[in-house]
Amino acid sequence: MINFIPASSRGQADHGWLKTAYSFSFSSWYDPARMHFGVLRALNDDSIAGGNGFPEHPHDNMEIITIVLSGALQHTDNMGNGGIIRPGDVQVMSAGDGVEHSEFNPSPTEAVTLFQLWIYPHTQDIPSRYDQASFDWMNMKNDQKTLASSDSRNDSLLIHANAFVSMWVYDKGQETTYVLNNAKYWVFLMCVEWTLEVEGQTLHKRDVLEITDRTEFGIKMIDDGQWMVVEVEM
Repeated sequence: MINFIPASSRGQADHGWLKTAYSFSFSSWYDPARMHFGVLRALNDDSIAGGNGFPEHPHDNMEIITIVLSGALQHTDNMGNGGIIRPGDVQVMSAGDGVEHSEFNPSPTEAVTLFQLWIYPHTQDIPSRYDQASFDWMNMKNDQKTLASSDSRNDSLLIHANAFVSMWVYDKGQETTYVLNNAKYWVFLMCVEWTLEVEGQTLHKRDVLEITDRTEFGIKMIDDGQWMVVEVEM
């Protein structure tokens, strides 16, 4: 089955300093039909104003992946980690047995935009850990990069979850095929920018397809194409 979800159907929140769109029920936005997709619990599309952020707060038993699209995000946590992630960088925080962290936009003027994914772990109460890496995925040409996976394949960041997260960037007119890493998993595909066609369905910026009955599928670029694939256990 292929389920098309337009970008306009996402939950919205505007707190002044934080503007966000929710793919799944989160915070004050609740839709009983949009609770999760397999082990993918959240995909938040955030814009944080300069000089603002989230003060220290706790998490546990969740794999949290942050992908910066523009600007910069500063991270600190009670494990002693700290750093700034920028466009093309990816951060993984395995909040297993419990961690407290803060996220802050260090620029006084420029907003930081990012995706944050929450994925249920395959094992409870593992020791919490932090990792980050630069993949420069925005500058790829007709290529893809696995950003996070359950087995660190292709130098991706390790997550303690049965999932694979990848970014794809292709030029207008190009075609490619996505072959699932695990034939039993399902796929959450989001068009990040521009326009593409998947299995006859046209996707514009932030539109989504949920694909549940394919081991592979074709993708065609109508314009230049940039998209994210989250392949998850159900």
